Amino acid sequence: MFQVRIHGRGGQGVVTAAEMMSVAAFHEGRHAQAFPSFGSERMGAPVVAFCRIDKKEIRSREPVMQPDAVIILDPTLLHSVDVFDGLAPDGYVLLNTSRALDELGIDGLKEKFPPGHVRTIEATELALTHVGKPIPNAALLGGFAAITRVIDLEAVSAAIKQKFPGQIGDKNIAAATAAFKAASA
Repeated sequence: MFQVRIHGRGGQGVVTAAEMMSVAAFHEGRHAQAFPSFGSERMGAPVVAFCRIDKKEIRSREPVMQPDAVIILDPTLLHSVDVFDGLAPDGYVLLNTSRALDELGIDGLKEKFPPGHVRTIEATELALTHVGKPIPNAALLGGFAAITRVIDLEAVSAAIKQKFPGQIGDKNIAAATAAFKAASA
């Protein structure tokens, strides 16, 4: 079973990211579940969502305490929430930022994990460019597909299209594709 924890703030599409990740896994014929955990329900409040992906039925309903991957939509959470808590030693970290890790006060993070397992992507900028809104979730799913290979870009695109039909879906797919290419480089 592959478990993901997604951290962000209300209004960034954290819950939608987990839902689309699970739908992408379904498109690949696997079992998946996605669910959020809310503190105070207000715009800008910290939000965490979880996704589990497996080849067999998933019965666990508890929060993901030992994730295989962590996706961070808002880097300001790095020093207010322990986003790396329980992360597997061979886990993946995908961080939405245009800044270097040492600028964020987390230098040395890359050395704690295997090569290629810690990546930054300018997902908000990609979302603004392709979608016209600063909602980085679809772009980060593309980056997640690139670094983990747990789901593929075609499945991510299908999940986005299912959630957002028409032009909005096409724009989000463009952001996810750009992030996939950036993370693959």
